[in-house]
Amino acid sequence: MKKLFLVIGAPGSGKTTDAGRAAEHSPEKIAHYSTGDLLRAEVASGSDRGKAIDGFISKGNLVPLEIVVNTIVGAIKNSDKDAVIIDGYPRSVDQMQALDAILKNEKSVKLAAVIEIEVSEKTAKERAIGRSRGADDDEAVFDNRMQVFLEPIEEIRRFYAVKNLLKKIDGERTIEEIVGELNEFVQSKL
Repeated sequence: MKKLFLVIGAPGSGKTTDAGRAAEHSPEKIAHYSTGDLLRAEVASGSDRGKAIDGFISKGNLVPLEIVVNTIVGAIKNSDKDAVIIDGYPRSVDQMQALDAILKNEKSVKLAAVIEIEVSEKTAKERAIGRSRGADDDEAVFDNRMQVFLEPIEEIRRFYAVKNLLKKIDGERTIEEIVGELNEFVQSKL
């Protein structure tokens, strides 16, 4: 059975970098994906699902929840690794509930943990605006993305805490300390 680790955090929390570096510690055992990468890879594959995804993305529309969740679960099942880390998911209560419903009936994938990289809003803003890589440079865009993150986060935390799946990591430290703790925690669950 494959183990799934979800890494969540505010925009600018470093979740993608941290998850990627943790996976690099055990490349023979752990795969790392971001949700956007998975959707783009599915489109590039030319599959029927990829064509459907492209139809939504090319028109600027959101990809329906069921397609996103099935793409994630498909990537996990097709991975040749024992564990998969996915960052940036879930971003909403609907996404959380949809994944939970699918995993209840999934015999080959088990959610091992949801790891939140915790940073203050001030730190998140400084990092996101400071990294100068596009739309995050705009303070108004960052503020909007932060609100989108904050709106469902308490419900997401409660949902996974009740299931004893939530692990919080202090993201205000050095990247080495954060990745070290993240890697140690993931390894302890394998």
